[in-house]
Amino acid sequence: MERVPMTRQGAEELRKMLAYLKGEKRHQIVATIEEARAHGDLSENAEYHSAKEEQGMNEARVADIEDRLARAHVIDPSAISAEKIVFGATVELIDMNEGTETTYQIVGVDEASIEHGKVSITSPIARALIGKEEGDVAVVQAPGGEREFEIQSIKYV
Repeated sequence: MERVPMTRQGAEELRKMLAYLKGEKRHQIVATIEEARAHGDLSENAEYHSAKEEQGMNEARVADIEDRLARAHVIDPSAISAEKIVFGATVELIDMNEGTETTYQIVGVDEASIEHGKVSITSPIARALIGKEEGDVAVVQAPGGEREFEIQSIKYV
């Protein structure tokens, strides 16, 4: 069974999503199914079939999240003291191609959000950064070609 790395915050967000899907979302779907059943003949009832399909997708999502949480390897970045970049690191970088500064935290697949500065451990930039230290240059194979990032600082918060 392959472990799924995630931060405490990521695990908590998954738990919240699971509670929503198993509680409020399930109740909404059941209410929709009951309402559609009241319309009569189920064989040609598009609302009923749509609600049943939504129920199936919800249950599949519940099973997926339960599986991820069961295999979770929850990591607290603030408990890490390393000089090299590892999972959970918050890294300040200078894009040497554009001269811009950016900050990313390396997180689990379910937590990734480029808008919030969180990149998946499986992303090309995270893979290029892992094992590097302050002052190193990481070369990332991007769709538009190679990009170089100089590592300014590494924090574990």
